[in-house]
Amino acid sequence: MDPEHRALLRTHRLQLSGQLLVSDTIVPFLFQEDILTEAQVQVIESQPTDRQKSLKLLELLPGRGPRAFGSFLRALEDFSWVRDWLLLELQTRPGTSSTDVRQIPDSVLQKVPSDRDLSRLASRLGADWEAVLMDLGLSAEALFRCRSDHALSTHGAALAGLVQWRRREGKKATVQRLLRSLEAAGVHPSALDEVLM
Repeated sequence: MDPEHRALLRTHRLQLSGQLLVSDTIVPFLFQEDILTEAQVQVIESQPTDRQKSLKLLELLPGRGPRAFGSFLRALEDFSWVRDWLLLELQTRPGTSSTDVRQIPDSVLQKVPSDRDLSRLASRLGADWEAVLMDLGLSAEALFRCRSDHALSTHGAALAGLVQWRRREGKKATVQRLLRSLEAAGVHPSALDEVLM
């Protein structure tokens, strides 16, 4: 799924979950289109309320490949006002992350982030930390070690992985490289802007 579409769903997930009833048509359509697996359908349907079913669907969708967003829009046949509103939001959103990169001075893009920068970024990554570190080239084994060494702290695990990446890459561990991985993992580049301010 495009980072822009992912960010849109994340930003509006509470609003969307209050307006959609996913069980009747949306989930069956996404299953039929091969976007959701049978196991995922069961996970969604096992949620106790309609709102929680919607939230679970919105949590799963971003990881379901490039066709997921378009299929989701087609599934909103009975909720055309929601579909129209999402399309309008997409058109009126400020430019995509490429414009954000141009606003960061080249001197900042080329610098190697400090421990403090990495710690602040780790606290903003949340559940996306593994996807970012995979894109940065950390092995599954290294990720597992970070996760098990810091089982009670997502921040600690993310920070350990980021520090490991910086140590391995040396001068190539730049802010610009971090930005590319954030984008690939669907994390809005503003997460890094806040860190660098």
